[in-house]
Amino acid sequence: MSADHDKKENRHSNVEQPEIMDDLQQADDQEISEEANAELNAELTEVEVLQKKYDATAAALEKEKNEYLFLMAEFDNYRKRTMREKADLIKTGGEGALKNLLPIIDDFERALQNVRAAEDVEAVKEGVDLIFGKFMGYLSQQGVKPIEAIGKPFDTEEFE
Repeated sequence: MSADHDKKENRHSNVEQPEIMDDLQQADDQEISEEANAELNAELTEVEVLQKKYDATAAALEKEKNEYLFLMAEFDNYRKRTMREKADLIKTGGEGALKNLLPIIDDFERALQNVRAAEDVEAVKEGVDLIFGKFMGYLSQQGVKPIEAIGKPFDTEEFE
């Protein structure tokens, strides 16, 4: 009976060993699966973090691009506006200067008419001096001032 008993035990132990092996294999698979899931979750979390950083960077870059385009448009508008204003100043600046010279020119014309017919030279001199004073007053209003140049060496900076 002992041989039969040994055979039964062997059969029984043979049956138990594959079950234990299967349990161990399943435990290992489950452990590996949990580790893989943990790694995968960590990678997914890292990908999500990187995606959020990318999205934030892309949004900031888009904002900076829009601000840059806005500033470029503003500068272009400024440049065009200043060119128009400069052209208007040149156009109307000369007009104002000539308009203010017209009374002085009228005075010179009257003086020329009186010089031809005048017998009193002193009155003509006085009239021309008055016109000259009026002309010099106009020039000083425009910022033009006389410079002492007699006897001085020529200096382009000063005499300009």
